[in-house]
Amino acid sequence: MGYGQHQSFYLRDRWLNKAIRHLEIDERFFYDKEAFEKIGLGKNMVQSLRYWVVATGVVSEEFNDERKKVHRITEVGRLISKFDRFVKFQDTAAILHYQMVKDKEPSTAWYWYFNDFNETIITKDNLLDELISWVKKNENKPVSERSLKRDIDCLVRLYSAGQSASDPEEVIQSPLNKIGLIEENKSVVYKRSASVEDIGLSALMYVLLDYRENHDMNDISVDDLVNQKGLWGKVFNMKRSSIVNALNEMTQNPTYNLTFIRTNNLDLIRIPDTPSITFLHQEYSRKVGE
Repeated sequence: MGYGQHQSFYLRDRWLNKAIRHLEIDERFFYDKEAFEKIGLGKNMVQSLRYWVVATGVVSEEFNDERKKVHRITEVGRLISKFDRFVKFQDTAAILHYQMVKDKEPSTAWYWYFNDFNETIITKDNLLDELISWVKKNENKPVSERSLKRDIDCLVRLYSAGQSASDPEEVIQSPLNKIGLIEENKSVVYKRSASVEDIGLSALMYVLLDYRENHDMNDISVDDLVNQKGLWGKVFNMKRSSIVNALNEMTQNPTYNLTFIRTNNLDLIRIPDTPSITFLHQEYSRKVGE
């Protein structure tokens, strides 16, 4: 699992766009000794950005034919670059967040906080203690507490940077600030319950389609949407009432092609077999009027 790989820098606005522009020219850009000068960031920030592009799923880290590591823009990355390169849509921010928290790697602390950790109000110190305890139970080798503290600090700032207008260090916002899943006040961390408007129906549908593709299942229960790791209730901390409201909107809109199925008093949602990337392309084309 992965810890502390962000060099203590949370993702900044426009960073993803900067990285994609350079990776379109050179798949080994992050191994260029002059990368920091070309992109206009400090050396540690470039290393941080290398982590963030992979963590958010806009880039994949692979080996080329020469067995050298390269960074290739994913289909999701190309769509975001084409239609929303500066992350103006709520849906885009929500999708980037989902890409980070759906798997244990490379953003283990994020996966843990949204999928395993159930408290919604906790001091930052106690939050660190909880992560340390979880890591000790789930890792075969020791992990530096300093790395875990950096993860907690970065996790909170990724969603809350910019909330305090009086703090000059918080002027530069993260693109995930707009979905507001975390707030901090006097060292107390609050996990907010997201509404449909916070996330966007397009992002919610993308999660369903991506989940279907990764788990080879066409039917999902409402209980799964509330409680299953990698789905709405966990990933976005959505309450059951918000989930039901979203489903009602989506089942009444032919765009999403969702249907309810009642079987033995169990509410099931049948997910269409539309490829997730095809759906996203259609949605972004509609949003920007192409």
